Amino acid sequence: MSPAAAFVQGFLWAVGVFFVIYLIGYATFLFLSVTVGSTLLNQRKHEARYRSHIAKDCFVPISIIVPAHNEGVTVASSVTSLLKLDYSLYEIIVVDDGSTDDTAEKVIEEFLLERMERPVQLRIKTQPIKSIWVGEANGIPITLVSKENGGKSDALNTGINISKYPYFICIDADSALQRDSLREIVAPVIEDDTVVAVGGLIRPANGITLKDGRIQTYSLPHKLIPAMQVLEYDRSFLSARILLDQFNGNLIISGAFGMFRKDMVVAIGGYDPTTVGEDMELVTRLHVFCRGNDIPYRIRYAPDAICWSQAPENLSGLIRQRRRWHTGLFEVMTKHARLFANFKFGTIATLSYTYFLIYELLSPVIELFGILTVIIAFLFNFINVPFMIVFFMIYAVFGAVMSLTAFFSRVQTRDLRLTVPDVIRAVVLSIFEVTIMRFILAVVRMLALVGYRKRKNVWERADRTELRAS
Repeated sequence: MSPAAAFVQGFLWAVGVFFVIYLIGYATFLFLSVTVGSTLLNQRKHEARYRSHIAKDCFVPISIIVPAHNEGVTVASSVTSLLKLDYSLYEIIVVDDGSTDDTAEKVIEEFLLERMERPVQLRIKTQPIKSIWVGEANGIPITLVSKENGGKSDALNTGINISKYPYFICIDADSALQRDSLREIVAPVIEDDTVVAVGGLIRPANGITLKDGRIQTYSLPHKLIPAMQVLEYDRSFLSARILLDQFNGNLIISGAFGMFRKDMVVAIGGYDPTTVGEDMELVTRLHVFCRGNDIPYRIRYAPDAICWSQAPENLSGLIRQRRRWHTGLFEVMTKHARLFANFKFGTIATLSYTYFLIYELLSPVIELFGILTVIIAFLFNFINVPFMIVFFMIYAVFGAVMSLTAFFSRVQTRDLRLTVPDVIRAVVLSIFEVTIMRFILAVVRMLALVGYRKRKNVWERADRTELRAS
């Protein structure tokens, strides 16, 4: 063998070893996360009656902020669902961020809002407000703010300025909360007054019917793309977030459903309108601010606070969504790069930041490069083909088992019922989700940064269908 061939063989072998170690490391983390998550979910189910009895008369005043841009199809049904929550003290604020459709008109007409003039304290700088409309339904105050377009972050900051309560919740206009979601998401604040933020669980609303905030029918979506997302969401939220919550290590609270202490968010300047991943950036900045100033704090995750949100129905919609998510992740990781290996910030830096850097941000690069290396090694006959086939088959089955464990744990702990065809579809689709879909999304995430500056402050177009909620 020539020196050049020996060098190539050695390089490919080293890359292959790194790739195998990388996959084993992720598999180990996933196993620990799903095991801990499933155990804690079952424990919480047995404690649910006790926790409900303790918290039923304890209320934290909450402002629910609904940022909306061209959400005329879903905004009215979303607000209607919010009026039926099992909670005593909250207000609803819809922020129409320069919509070009009938978003504002739908809210005004549906809830009989009246225009009023009122001063607004600009605790956070935002785009100008054009009009404010107020009303009430079921004893719940409803406010519609119409403003110049400034992006989702700017809309949320406007909602914070308008809000009157000490805690606020942000929820997407295409989402609906389960009836007990507010009681569940405030529970960590009632238990610990150092809690500054709480994240809820996001589940795809495709395939379910809600009535008065309660599930009437539940099944896997009939379409392939949203069905695989159900498995992916349950694995993601069950695995990393419950485990990271055990040591105050969550860097993400989904923008679709999260609660924050308003004075703390105002103190750090609100949402950053220059970033795509405004939800993760805000949470990371809260960590940095509190740890940098030695402020006792907790950022929690409430797995039983459930928000049902529409998942993309087709591949093009999914690509747009994941492209935006990965661009946002890149911005947060680079903006807060000083966290990397910075022991001053504890486990946030040494574990959470490292995990998101290696297994989230860089994962498409590592995985696609690893697959390319395996292909090249095969072409040059530098690889043990039977071993690699068995290894990848074991890895795929393992990933599918973890997805199914997360999915069935969530179904069982919420007392949902699945049909036999749904169970069979879940088993089959779990293999496709961890192989084919994972590869497609890896390519999308790899290309996410191409031209992102043109889209960073623009609301992504989303195809909406009316929520099956009443």
